[in-house]
Amino acid sequence: MADQGAAAEIAAGYATEGAALELGTVVVDGAVDPSAKVRIPFATLNRHGLVAGATGTGKTKTLQNLAEQCSGAGVPVLLADIKGDLSGLARPGESSDRVTQRATDTGDDWTPTAYPVQFLSLGAGIGVPVRATITGFGPILLAKVLGLNETQESTLGLIFHWADQQGRALLDTKDLRSVIQHLLSDEGKEALKGIGGVSTSTAGVILRALVNLEARGGDEFFGEPEFDPADLLVVEPDGKGRVTLLELADQQADPMLYSTFLMWLLAELFEDLPEAGDIDKPKLVFFFDEAHLLFSDASKAFLDRIEQTVKLIRSKGVGVFFCTQQPTDVPNDVLSQLGARVQHALRAFTPDDQKALSRTARTYPKSTVYDIETSLTSLGTGEAIVTVLSERGAPTPVAWTRVRAPRSLMAAIGEPAVTEAAKASPLWGRYGEPVDRESAYEKLSASTGATTAPTPAEPVPADQPPQPAPPQAPPPEQDEGPGFLEKAASNPAVKSFVRSLASQLGREITRGLFGTARRRR
Repeated sequence: MADQGAAAEIAAGYATEGAALELGTVVVDGAVDPSAKVRIPFATLNRHGLVAGATGTGKTKTLQNLAEQCSGAGVPVLLADIKGDLSGLARPGESSDRVTQRATDTGDDWTPTAYPVQFLSLGAGIGVPVRATITGFGPILLAKVLGLNETQESTLGLIFHWADQQGRALLDTKDLRSVIQHLLSDEGKEALKGIGGVSTSTAGVILRALVNLEARGGDEFFGEPEFDPADLLVVEPDGKGRVTLLELADQQADPMLYSTFLMWLLAELFEDLPEAGDIDKPKLVFFFDEAHLLFSDASKAFLDRIEQTVKLIRSKGVGVFFCTQQPTDVPNDVLSQLGARVQHALRAFTPDDQKALSRTARTYPKSTVYDIETSLTSLGTGEAIVTVLSERGAPTPVAWTRVRAPRSLMAAIGEPAVTEAAKASPLWGRYGEPVDRESAYEKLSASTGATTAPTPAEPVPADQPPQPAPPQAPPPEQDEGPGFLEKAASNPAVKSFVRSLASQLGREITRGLFGTARRRR
């Protein structure tokens, strides 16, 4: 048995009056105390969290454990099934000597249990296909997917603005391509004078990025019917929260699309959900696996959007857990907002690993029981260094925790079973088949070209209100050659203007993601 005094003192910091998620039990000096419980209060799950650790240390099983208990408490969950092995949540677990021993160590009355699961895939795959429109994504999120720099992102924002003002619905990739080609044509040159000009070279970069995105499956993802995030917020008749698994086996070639899609979902949820105040349990817990993909090579505007979303979404009753190998993968401004920390073992094979280990250890509260840096490299599989927020909002003592075993199947159920479940889902009738209604591509293709003037602006459809106009850039000095942004890039005054314009576009996208995208429905 563990040092009873030390284990009991640590466990006292995790005592709760309200409902709590049972994470595991305290380990001291290599011995576990089944009576020393480590818990996360459900009331603090919307203060967000981090699950981190090296490959093979037990992160996936921890996610499965957290998802099960949220579902059992009537809290819907969204997880990305990166490797396909979380599909076992839909089946009862199988007993074994290891499961029995882990149940004994954690004081868990282990019972095999299945949970209600719906399977989704981006655009196409083994789950229910989910899609989003180009307009719904907006230029900042789409620029992240396309890998554009800040100048190209600004140009993309101008293109979006023109399309919105003209009532050209950008529903799929061919719509955006046709709009860019139109603006570069003789017929579209006059339109460029009102938006500052788009150079041929910049447009070519965007068009090539679009072609690459389509080759990676973007043409199947962008379009209609657009996924409604309200379909994540389902509590089944038996009181269990629905577990939504985003199956990503077919999306490994484009992880950037996956991570940006999750960011779009969060933004849409923020727009839809009313203020929740203090609640006993969250409305949804959102597990953001492979979180480093979201932050890698992100522009400042994009990072600011993430920070703002994480900061504000908790007031709507949504908890977000970022999952990654190194805590340093998450920017400090975001990391500081994560109330729960579940850190599995870290490796320190290189000098960079050692620096990351030291930085991680310094982010934990002081402990009189553990040497944090040493402990982080000594954890066994399925063990973690934990600190969370107590019910009164204070950090709990650091606890070396043996995490309890999942009650559902700890293995994949196979693609045929996933596909069968997806086609039996009520969501299949809503999202199973793509819809290609009239949009920018069809309208521009229908033009006869009889006149050189742009097609007269049509009334903006009710389902796509125009965004507020950004500041108007001066017209280019001539119609051909580099556009305004590129020609004046070396001018400090113009650089300041471009930064201001990018900031305005960022606010426009904030309104688009938080204010207009959901109202289109």
